Amino acid sequence: MNIKDIPLRELKKAKTKIALYEAGLSFTKNRMFKDVLLDDICRAADISRVTFFKFFGKKEDLLVYYMRIWLTRRIIEIGEKDLRGFEAMRLILRQIADDTRTNEGIMPSLIAFLSEMNMHCSMPKLSEAEVMLLFPGQEEAGAESPDMFALFSRCMNEAQEDGRLKPEIRAEDAVPFLFSTFYGGFLTSRLYGSRDIMAFYETHLKLIEK
Repeated sequence: MNIKDIPLRELKKAKTKIALYEAGLSFTKNRMFKDVLLDDICRAADISRVTFFKFFGKKEDLLVYYMRIWLTRRIIEIGEKDLRGFEAMRLILRQIADDTRTNEGIMPSLIAFLSEMNMHCSMPKLSEAEVMLLFPGQEEAGAESPDMFALFSRCMNEAQEDGRLKPEIRAEDAVPFLFSTFYGGFLTSRLYGSRDIMAFYETHLKLIEK
């Protein structure tokens, strides 16, 4: 399907939803998302509060929407670059480090939200219009709801197949370690006041990489 085939009403709804997401993201460049007012997000997107709640149940749902888009883009990049195992993981972690340079608040905001909710992201389903606007040329991959657990499992199984995972470590045991690395490595870099987040990620990866 071409974007011209999408009904105008559906296209407008998708553009409105993405505008709210982008507006919310713009406020986390130098502050935590919890400190951002919903009214400010709506004003930046030129959209009313009533319209906001037609798309998102609460302000924090924008963080989950961000994670859905972010993770899908990483999966697409991994496929385009034909990466596997630890190199695929490095792409994911390096992108966090790179994103933090331009948006300092988004990752700690996401971690804080997930910690408060005692949950991991349940990825929202995107409409055809959203997929076409967000992932032009990669609609098939963009439509598939990403699963971080499945992605990490695949990477570690590949690492084991390639002889890159330490022999005493099972792939299934490495997966929870990667979750600890994904979130904990970032927080540790903050604790030490370091802007070299990737260095902390590398320290973690070297504990399981052969």
